[in-house]
Amino acid sequence: MRDQAERIDSKFSASPNQAEAAGWLGEFRWLAAACGLLFLAKTWFAWRLDLYSDEIFYWLASTRPALAYSDLPFLTALLAGLGSELDPGNPLATRSLFLIAGSCLPLAVYWMALAWVWRRDALQAAFLSICIPLGGFFGLLAVPDVPMLLFGLLSLGFLARALQTDSRGCWLGAGLVMALGLCTHYRFLLYPVAALLYVLLTDGGHWRRRGFWLAAGVTALGLLPLLWANLPGNLGSAGFYFVERHPWRFDAAGLWHIPVQSLLVTPPLHALLLYSAWLTFKPRDKPWGTHPAKYCDNRHTRLLLWFSLPHLLAYALLAPWADANSTTAHWPLPGYFPLLVFAPEALRRTRSWLSRRWPQTNVRALAGAIPAIGFAGALLAIAGIGSQSWQNSLQPVLGAGVISEKMAGWREFSAHTAQLLADESGAAPVIVTGNYYTAAQLRYAEVAPDAYTLDTDKAVRDGRLRQFELWRRSGGFVPERAGEPMLFITEDSALNVEQKHALLARACAMVESLTQLSRLSQFGGDKRFSYYHGTAIVAPGSESAAPCPYPPRAWIDQPLPGAELPGTALISGWAYNEDLGVSAVRIYLDSEFVAEAEYGLPRPDVVTATALSSDPNQPNLGFEARLDTGGFPGGQRELSIGIIDSRGNETRYGRREILLADDRF
Repeated sequence: MRDQAERIDSKFSASPNQAEAAGWLGEFRWLAAACGLLFLAKTWFAWRLDLYSDEIFYWLASTRPALAYSDLPFLTALLAGLGSELDPGNPLATRSLFLIAGSCLPLAVYWMALAWVWRRDALQAAFLSICIPLGGFFGLLAVPDVPMLLFGLLSLGFLARALQTDSRGCWLGAGLVMALGLCTHYRFLLYPVAALLYVLLTDGGHWRRRGFWLAAGVTALGLLPLLWANLPGNLGSAGFYFVERHPWRFDAAGLWHIPVQSLLVTPPLHALLLYSAWLTFKPRDKPWGTHPAKYCDNRHTRLLLWFSLPHLLAYALLAPWADANSTTAHWPLPGYFPLLVFAPEALRRTRSWLSRRWPQTNVRALAGAIPAIGFAGALLAIAGIGSQSWQNSLQPVLGAGVISEKMAGWREFSAHTAQLLADESGAAPVIVTGNYYTAAQLRYAEVAPDAYTLDTDKAVRDGRLRQFELWRRSGGFVPERAGEPMLFITEDSALNVEQKHALLARACAMVESLTQLSRLSQFGGDKRFSYYHGTAIVAPGSESAAPCPYPPRAWIDQPLPGAELPGTALISGWAYNEDLGVSAVRIYLDSEFVAEAEYGLPRPDVVTATALSSDPNQPNLGFEARLDTGGFPGGQRELSIGIIDSRGNETRYGRREILLADDRF
């Protein structure tokens, strides 16, 4: 029996007896089962979900290899492109390398933690890494945060070993993974900056070592793509990230950053990680735990804080000054992972403190709830994003506008577009879209290999307009195809009336004439597209197409939202359509046609307020209808109007809830 215990102790290093080894194996099985469950869930949804705007752009960039692009270096695009080569047009293939990298994060945490603690604590730290909801979620989507976090953890592990052992291989490893991280995203800069400051500002003279300069030189190679992207463009890419995309004005809403972080990490685990940070900072005479530390002495435990705090504090301090629409809540996530190293010790101390006050059963339940809540959060995050793959099944239950449609409906959209192109007679049209990701989706589906985009809204906010200009696929290059027909596509569900009006004005200026060709509505109208046919693209400065199929505008004056309608109800308002004019207004209850309104009543106030000048019906823009509600069951109903323009195209408008009382008869 003694020999057997000695063999087990030799195998597991940190296990003084067979019970310890059995506990290690039990925890390994839990980790393997949890990681397996997450991997299966992420694989399933990675196959089911369409690519969203960021992912499709990274894939599109991979089709035009370069050292860097307008918003990030080359590595993210390279990973998306290499994955797609496995099965072109398959979202799972595009995401495959990110899925693998995300699944390796617990392994990276385990290996990184071994620089400070023994195997059992390292294993528990790895398990807690998937209990940070976004940590367990990472890998589902093809986004740069996944390889960036993986390279960050590896760089921390290599640097810790290099500082203790001065191993040339560890210094080289730290330099290589930091260089790769810099090739992934600008935000990775926090890692080498933290490492450089730690080496220079702490005692030990590490900066005099040859290995340090080897690591620094290799890391510097990772800056080449950033310099390549910025120097020719007067630092335009870096200027966008650090200056242009942010207002740099104080906004009190940014103070919610820390409470939001607590919710994203889950409050119990967030508190545990903060306690772990304190334990990491707190000086001590000997390592924690049963066994001495394997690689690093106590001086280098604070290296964890040097890698953690810049991510946590930088975004917290900048949140009130940055653009809330451009910064995202997951950016501080890399700051939590170094704190996982001593999180098991923090959890043990918490249990010990609770055991002196509460019964053991309650203590075990509370301690187990910390990772359980976090792991449930990871599953919930995956299910929340994955719910888009069941839009048609869930929407009737949850209602319209609840589930995002960013990763749903693109395959059907591409098929509809391909059918329209197949039905075209004559020369194939030049495809022009209202946003950049619609053009990219058509390229991904091999429907339009050379689509253009007129996007000057989201493309600007995402820092990608410059890239489309470099590719000569922005709106300014459409006139190069003069004489060819055009198919113009707008995603109406992503536009308000003013934005669509501006897009159509630009499209009309590019062709001899523009007419509406088709519409596509998905998921109960949550995702909508309009298709327009342009007869021939014209040179710049030519006369604009007239009339231009601008979207109609309207307002229902009566009844007010939530109003209770009597037996005979008055429905009134105004409607106009620039250039085209309105030919009729229809009344709908719960999407069912119930009456046609009298249109053409005088409304000079509307003309004055809107400065309208091109509706052929002005100033007679009013409509009115008297609806007998007696033939409809009582209860809540949705009222809307349908505006029909002079070309016979109908647009739904003004949906609002009203009440038909049961006693109105």
